[in-house]
Amino acid sequence: MVEQGTHKPLAGGSNPPSATTPHRDALARAVDGGAARLAIPDDAAIVLAVSGGPDSMALLNGAARLVETDARGWRLTVAHLDHGLRPDGADDARFVAEAAEALSLRYEALRTDVAALARDEGRSLEDAGREARYRFLEGVAPEGSMIATAHTADDAAETVLLNLLRGTGLTGARGIPARRGRIVRPLLAERRAALRGLLDAGGIDYRLDPSNEDPAFLRNRVRNEVLPLLESVRPGAAERIGQFSRLAADDDALLDDLAHAELVRRTTEEGIDWREPPVTALGRRVLRIALGEPAPSAERVEALLEAAAGERGGVTIELGGGRVASVSRRHIRILT
Repeated sequence: MVEQGTHKPLAGGSNPPSATTPHRDALARAVDGGAARLAIPDDAAIVLAVSGGPDSMALLNGAARLVETDARGWRLTVAHLDHGLRPDGADDARFVAEAAEALSLRYEALRTDVAALARDEGRSLEDAGREARYRFLEGVAPEGSMIATAHTADDAAETVLLNLLRGTGLTGARGIPARRGRIVRPLLAERRAALRGLLDAGGIDYRLDPSNEDPAFLRNRVRNEVLPLLESVRPGAAERIGQFSRLAADDDALLDDLAHAELVRRTTEEGIDWREPPVTALGRRVLRIALGEPAPSAERVEALLEAAAGERGGVTIELGGGRVASVSRRHIRILT
């Protein structure tokens, strides 16, 4: 069962009560600060991804308040995806629809079967849900518009820790980007608890999904156990992890530029020339760029590096995604 927040739902058809105005103004400042850092135009069309949870309701109310006060001329659309994982998912959709109506905003919704997507595409439920959300958002966002999600500093820190636990290089240490294409995350510098405090103090309702407490999901254990422990050891741990991820992103971007240039230099009609291999760190990145998406496993990249640097030719390596790399005369060819 999905819980509601501590307050009654907003009634449809009217703006939130004036008693919430100071707190909605604070939410608006948080959204506006993130929008300024991301250089979001004042007249942008923005699709807001709203689950009904506290973070997304903070994004919704902050963005709507900026429009109400003419601080921003954004054209807002509220978008909600029901993952089809709970029988009461329709209650979340109704809640978000009422909130959008109360704020006089356009509303788009879809129900999908995330469990079936996970089975069909061999994904985890979490990964399938993420993929379904972005497909839906891209589908409802008109050309030229932006898509805003409500990821916070806590989400970013959790993602970095998860990537480290799974085994990652510098790219995984980047965490969640503040902007990727037309997807923007204006609340990425904000802490989850601070946003929820503003919602509670302002009488703004939200929904709580109990699956976020399920320890069967690794992210939930990082969220509910690991990050709080780190905060108890060193208050502000999430912000420091965020700082680390931003520095890692700068380094990662520089290495990508070097690897792109190296790939261009080595590309010949026979394939990628590996007769004089680059240093391992650069070579690994060159191959990852050449292989593209979906990214092959680290083990396959290492196997290809070893084959390319060896004396024996005629080696082929399965890369996944229907791709094969062949090594002949110290040249690498990628076949699809």
